[in-house]
Amino acid sequence: MESGSSATVRRGGWIGRFVALIQALTAVLLLVAVALNFANIVGRYVFSAPIASAEEVMLFLLVGIVFLGNSVVGYENKQLRMDVVLQALPVRVRHGLEMLADLTMIVVCVALIVLGWPAVEMLAEFDQRSQAADIPLWIPQALVPIGLGLNAFLVAVSSSLICTPAMTALVESVT
Repeated sequence: MESGSSATVRRGGWIGRFVALIQALTAVLLLVAVALNFANIVGRYVFSAPIASAEEVMLFLLVGIVFLGNSVVGYENKQLRMDVVLQALPVRVRHGLEMLADLTMIVVCVALIVLGWPAVEMLAEFDQRSQAADIPLWIPQALVPIGLGLNAFLVAVSSSLICTPAMTALVESVT
């Protein structure tokens, strides 16, 4: 699905900078999780004093890494696909099925956001907190619909659903 117009949109502009920001954020979250894990190992085996909330915080960081990072995977069209049969199809049929897959991804993401956001609101309303780290649970739970929203948005931007020459010209004029 690497057509000329979508390739132009992918290379630069504000969308490219936004994707780079998401990648940088997920990299920072991963480095924080690794540093926390290292500190916990040193604390446990050298000082016999592990960090009690380390596992819980690393789990929350992992949720952020996965859901935020998944939006970049969708944008770059690098998600896992069973496409052996798809590659054997004529280009027009393959392109139509790729558009259908992108549209399905967007619909599923939006449905999960609509269904999941009320849980985030309830966690915030009741000030529910994690057991070990005392982190408000709405924060890590909000990363799921936020990541899904980013995924839907970036898949829509990068897909041929909106990457027409007119849209490409509009995006380039803004950047």
